[in-house]
Amino acid sequence: MKDKTPIIELDGRTGEGGGQLVRIASALAAITTTPLRITNVRGNREGPRGGGLKSQHVTALDYLATATGAEVEGLAVGSHTLEFRPQLRPSQLKSRTIKISADSPAASTMLIFQAVFPFLLFAANDKNEPIALEISGGTNVSFSLSYEYMDQVFLPTLEDAFGIKIERKLFGRGWSLGKQQRGRVEFKFKPIKLGETIKMKAKGGVYGVEESGRPNVEDVEAIDVSIIIPSAMHDEMTEALVEDLEQLFPDAEINFKVMQDSGADSRINVLLVAKAGVMRWGRDVLMSVPKKAKGQQGRHANYQLPISKELYEEVSTGAVVDEFLQDQLVIFQALADGQTSFPRGDDKDSLDQAMAKIEIDGDSLRKEKADKPFGEGSTHTATARWVTAQLLPAVSWYNKGYVCDGVGMHMEKTR
Repeated sequence: MKDKTPIIELDGRTGEGGGQLVRIASALAAITTTPLRITNVRGNREGPRGGGLKSQHVTALDYLATATGAEVEGLAVGSHTLEFRPQLRPSQLKSRTIKISADSPAASTMLIFQAVFPFLLFAANDKNEPIALEISGGTNVSFSLSYEYMDQVFLPTLEDAFGIKIERKLFGRGWSLGKQQRGRVEFKFKPIKLGETIKMKAKGGVYGVEESGRPNVEDVEAIDVSIIIPSAMHDEMTEALVEDLEQLFPDAEINFKVMQDSGADSRINVLLVAKAGVMRWGRDVLMSVPKKAKGQQGRHANYQLPISKELYEEVSTGAVVDEFLQDQLVIFQALADGQTSFPRGDDKDSLDQAMAKIEIDGDSLRKEKADKPFGEGSTHTATARWVTAQLLPAVSWYNKGYVCDGVGMHMEKTR
């Protein structure tokens, strides 16, 4: 017998039209036990990347379906229509030790984590026991955040912004470039206590901004560098990065946080993280050595300079988070209790309003319509806001998405 709750229908071609829409929608459906149907899944990914569900989506959805006792249709790689009807709330989850293994070693463990973690964050029990989560698959995968970005940018920001602390450890790398190799990551965390909500730690709900106002390049205190490339290229890459970064960020301390051998010319991953107070901005590159550059000196010139320049340009916008981090935080803003803001963009009036910590019921706030993707930032961010508004009718977004009034999601004790 199917749930009588009205089903939420989403067109997978909306906005960015990719896997992010699937991840956020399925996570929110699982948390709220809302029936969900997505048509034209990843409909804007026709071509080399292909439409329909990929291995990482199927892996994440399979876990959520099991955990929620869901009725599911279309759960297969390549499927263009998905129907997901969860029956059990997060607080009814019994297991505290969870292992998820992707069918494909190239399936991103980080994207699987982003799909299942919001559900698990609300899966507290009466004893407030921690959850141990192990995911195997890819850790350094094209079109996905890397383990390093997750470890150095995303998770620290979650802790600084919302107090969500997650222990993590990398036990092996999985690559999508070159010969496929399976990796493994473990996470450990305590879910939000029963009856409690996620709340922004910053006063006024605006992240990273105190008396100093909008951040700028001069505020950057340090840049953390992670290099995972063939060992023969380490010296050259290190020298080139130091030269570039010292020119662009003359006052910042440069720290080499990770220096590892990737084991193949087909595997080059470099991450730069600029830090100012609690704020972090990340830029990375994942690629192979260009064929024409193999065996030549100065190989870094083909790809190295843009990453440093892109980081500089990112920080120069005055945004408190980078463009990739902004869309990853949207779901937590929507679930949180009260006002939150992670301002970006060039709209000075709206940005200054957010940073001035205006009250959510202030006369200067204008509620956004949510009939289509909306607000400043990337298409991914605009789409993420739209998805949250479809699954969480009580969420409100204001002033081009700069300010979110979340629903205060919480789980009551079960009998």
